[in-house]
Amino acid sequence: MKETFLGNIADQLLLKSISDLTNTIVVLPNKRAKLFLLEELKKKSTLTFFAPQIISIESLIESISQLRSLDAIELLFEFYTVYLEITPVEVAHDFERFSNWAKTLIQDFNEIDRYLINPNEIFSYLLEIERIKHWTPNKEQQTQLIENQLEFWRQLPSYYEAFSKHLIERKIGYSGLIYKQAVQNKEAFVLNLESEHFIFAGFNALNQAEEIIIQHLLEANKAEIFWDIDTVFLKDEFHDAGYFLRRIKKSWNYFQQHPFNWVFDEFSKDKNIEVIGTPKSIGQAKIAGKIIESISQTTANLEKTAIVLSEEKLLIPVLNALPSEVQNLNITMGYSSINNPAQILIHKLFKLHVNAQKRNAKQSVYYYKEVLEIINNPLIEPIIQGFEIVQTIKKSNLTFITASRLNDLFQQLNKDGSAAIFHLLFTNWDAPIAAILVKIQEVLLCLKESLSNDNEQNKVTKAFVYSVYKVILQITNYYEKYHRIESLEGLFTIYKQVIDQAEVSFEGEPLIGLQIMGILESRVLDFDNVIITSLNEGKLPAGKSANSFIPYDVKIEKGLPTYKERDAIFTYHFYRLLQRAKNIYLLYNNYSEGLDAGEKSRFLTQLDVERLPNHQYKKTTYNAFLPDKAYQPIEIVKTDKILARLHEIATDKGFSPSSLTNYLRNPIQFYYQRILGVSENEEVEENIAVNTLGTIIHEVLEKMFTPFVESKKQVTVQDVEQMMRYVETYTIEKFKEVYKEGEITKGKNLIAFEVAKRNIQNFLNQEKDNLEKGDELYILSLEQSHDTLITQQSLPYPVKVAGKVDRIELRNNVVRIIDYKTGKVLANNLKINTFEGLTLDLKNDKIIQLLCYALMYQNKPILHNYPVEVGIISFKNMKAGFMPFGFGKGRGVVPETLISNKMLEHFTEELVVLIAEILNPQMSFKEKIN
Repeated sequence: MKETFLGNIADQLLLKSISDLTNTIVVLPNKRAKLFLLEELKKKSTLTFFAPQIISIESLIESISQLRSLDAIELLFEFYTVYLEITPVEVAHDFERFSNWAKTLIQDFNEIDRYLINPNEIFSYLLEIERIKHWTPNKEQQTQLIENQLEFWRQLPSYYEAFSKHLIERKIGYSGLIYKQAVQNKEAFVLNLESEHFIFAGFNALNQAEEIIIQHLLEANKAEIFWDIDTVFLKDEFHDAGYFLRRIKKSWNYFQQHPFNWVFDEFSKDKNIEVIGTPKSIGQAKIAGKIIESISQTTANLEKTAIVLSEEKLLIPVLNALPSEVQNLNITMGYSSINNPAQILIHKLFKLHVNAQKRNAKQSVYYYKEVLEIINNPLIEPIIQGFEIVQTIKKSNLTFITASRLNDLFQQLNKDGSAAIFHLLFTNWDAPIAAILVKIQEVLLCLKESLSNDNEQNKVTKAFVYSVYKVILQITNYYEKYHRIESLEGLFTIYKQVIDQAEVSFEGEPLIGLQIMGILESRVLDFDNVIITSLNEGKLPAGKSANSFIPYDVKIEKGLPTYKERDAIFTYHFYRLLQRAKNIYLLYNNYSEGLDAGEKSRFLTQLDVERLPNHQYKKTTYNAFLPDKAYQPIEIVKTDKILARLHEIATDKGFSPSSLTNYLRNPIQFYYQRILGVSENEEVEENIAVNTLGTIIHEVLEKMFTPFVESKKQVTVQDVEQMMRYVETYTIEKFKEVYKEGEITKGKNLIAFEVAKRNIQNFLNQEKDNLEKGDELYILSLEQSHDTLITQQSLPYPVKVAGKVDRIELRNNVVRIIDYKTGKVLANNLKINTFEGLTLDLKNDKIIQLLCYALMYQNKPILHNYPVEVGIISFKNMKAGFMPFGFGKGRGVVPETLISNKMLEHFTEELVVLIAEILNPQMSFKEKIN
């Protein structure tokens, strides 16, 4: 690589004498570049000397202003103190509500002061805008809400003045106030300087305060400044990479008498530029890993290679995609605590307890999903091994569970070894704020103790846990100092605000190996090989989002920065990275669906359109592999083990009518459920499912009619009227059995409860009507199992068909075999005119089930005395009443509903065809795709 920018700065410093070097203070855009500059000095000098002091611009401004900067959350607390002093108690907001708007207001104060704008001009402008918005010719129409809103805008000057005064008195401040004070102190600061000399290096966009301070130092001959700009960008009046420096060169008086150093000619030299489009973030990470693998095959040392991430969320995927050849790397970027696994756990813990307090502050009633999220959390699960607890919650259908019951459940399962952390997680948080913070600290310490140092993964996890522990300590300090957090919900709000700004810092050797960084961390650094990810609109540049009360047109008029200036800043950073690089890989997401649409960055278009002669420019697109078929149906060959399992089912429990129709629906589903015994994953039902609703209706009717099976007594109108009095009681009872501590008095479950109750009432009303019309009714069985053995030459062995029949009754001297259906069934769904092919078509599933029941009941002694019907009662078609199976050939012929031996013979023949197919070793189970 040709000389880097910091290499040039080192050369400039080494021109000075040793004494001058000791008095030199180098000011850089950020602190991270300090080590790289010291390394350049070490490389270039054989002498031993004291290095110059190297500081960031923020450190210099703080020393001039004599104010100490506060973090954003501490500023909120200080502002709230001022707010309460100047706001009447009856209209003052609590801290949570205050913080919602105060963060934005402080940010606006910050911008106003950094650019040395008269705040009253801005505030009066904002008030007039609001007045125009709410203007009405009739003042009586102006509501109190509007008046309160206007009062807020009237108070802005008071907030600003009181807040600024409060901070200055305490020698603290936000960034803009510190800059403003520094401007006021600049003369005194320069007068107090002795032999100190400043070198400003690598700056681009300066705010108004910075410009005034730097110019003052330059004109006092107390400073030099060295820019890093390429002639291509500086000379092109329309290129945003030179937007700020063109203006500075023209407007600063200093450059009328002094040279504008340095303007380089590096960008137009030989470069290999490859623009790569690929779907999604993971695709970019994989390609970045492949590029590094390729570079490492030709270059042993990756110090001159950088991966620059426009989105920090790519950090973990990129790390996972790096080849094994990468032995050393340095991550020069913070990883947002939002994605920190320890933070995710604490966030869920807060959510659990905040919601529990809203339900019942004293008892702590937890929602099951929030409990499971914590028990199954990757940090918690290895400690408490909560599988049994999870299964118990699901099997018991506990939608809500109290803290005491959850802890009792834990103790019953003998989980003594992890009792301490379980108790910390799931005990009532109805306690003082300080006690809650201590509990969270103890949870994090328990997590830390559970992690060994045996592997790198645990070390990284410990770093995540420690970063959240520091956040909790920080909040504890805030609470002890300000005492403004009054509730658990308020504490949660503060936690979210602090965690938004917190970062997990990764420790590494910055001068060795591959460099991974964000775009801002790349300032003043140069690399031979540069890989930049996420070059999409909205990522780089970032787009138009702005968190401010000040409208765009007001910012333009008053000289405040807008998204245009922000775009120009990132344009400079992007092109400066490319300036001295030889091999450049620019990756973007070309997936064009969804919110994260794949519009490539304007920077890529600009590079292409304004392509320079010495740039070897290449475009590549990587797409996901698409198979010829979107999906290959599953096919399972019947092995000896499968055939043995089929024999076991057929001769022991038997095939149920529903399993036979399940085979018709999808043989693979039959294979999973009957051969493998795979049941659907059991989940807690927070809203009553359709199948559960059917079960409840079945069980209520079973409870009502069971006494008549046992007593063999005839059912009368009076009996049904007596049942009708208990519909609600029995339905509530069954709902509670299924739904445990769940809520059935509101929402979807109340609707489900009313539907169940109405269906049962409708059934009983119809029963009563039939009895009043003279029906004689005896209940023979309810929910009783029946079976039959089918022996045919076409079957390899006798096969049992078995199932449970909902209800068998004797009505008017006819035996009725009844199947309840909660779904809608029509009478013509149960009619056929031929048995041929009956068991080959899924549309006949209900008929197959009914005739299986008839077949199973065929040899019962009672059938020798009474004719038989089989049919369905559909709760969604109750007006149709009992709908019997009917068989009849020819148009206009009334179907025969009484089951004859001939019908059962025909049905048996067809049923054997279906069973023979299931047992046929030559026929695989093949998935049906609808």
